[in-house]
Amino acid sequence: MPATATPPWQGRPAPMPHPQLRVTNQDREQVVEHVKAAYAEGRLDKHEMDERLDRAMTARTHADLMPIMNDLYGARPAYVPRPPASFAPNPALEGGDRAGAAAAHLFALAGFFVVGPLLMMVTAGRTSPYIRRHAVEALNFHLTVLGATILLPFTVVGVVLVPVVWVLGLVLSVVGGVSAIAATEFRYPLTVRLVK
Repeated sequence: MPATATPPWQGRPAPMPHPQLRVTNQDREQVVEHVKAAYAEGRLDKHEMDERLDRAMTARTHADLMPIMNDLYGARPAYVPRPPASFAPNPALEGGDRAGAAAAHLFALAGFFVVGPLLMMVTAGRTSPYIRRHAVEALNFHLTVLGATILLPFTVVGVVLVPVVWVLGLVLSVVGGVSAIAATEFRYPLTVRLVK
């Protein structure tokens, strides 16, 4: 008798996480991918998708994510199924995601060091986890550079280092933008990560 293919979410269930356990960025991204898949399949309309994406991106605990997924896949021991094959995270991101993520880094070249990444994080970052990751990384780096610019002049050596920090900041912004276009992760060195 030929084996029938089963949907990827009907595999061996993972243990249910405690509802009050805080979620990770990966948990949020998995839910976002499933919501997008449900929209592409016609199971959600645009308004429902936008509402669920907003709830997923602002979720703090597993209890916040469970209602988003339960009516899509039914109640099951693990509320986040494995990503559907066509929506699994891969380097073939949409061009808009890559461009938005690159813009978060490259706004520094236009003088919008903190405002540019912040704007990308609160707008496009609400619906694209990829843009949000890059925008948060760029924002944290530029906040670190701003803090160094304020604090370094209190030392003699610091006065000399400020221009070096700014030139290095611009160079790293370009590297971050290129990494975003290439669909790779990028982490700025010596960065205080205040924004999560």
